[in-house]
Amino acid sequence: MIQKIKQPKNGSIGENIRKLRLQQGIGQTELVRQLDLQGVSITRECLVKIERGVQHIRVDQLKAIKEQLHTTYDELLN
Repeated sequence: MIQKIKQPKNGSIGENIRKLRLQQGIGQTELVRQLDLQGVSITRECLVKIERGVQHIRVDQLKAIKEQLHTTYDELLN
């Protein structure tokens, strides 16, 4: 069973991912490519929806994004 994390109505998880990604100068396509190399299935369209707060994020995606952006769960979830 795939576990998903429901985003709050304000989409703060997605906003945090986008903010951290942009601060590091990483494009969406590049992040998706890096995640794919880690074996995490995600499309650019999926990442766009996550960042907009309209799609829930899977636990494995969150973990891989955390590692790729060299951040903490606190920074992503708060």
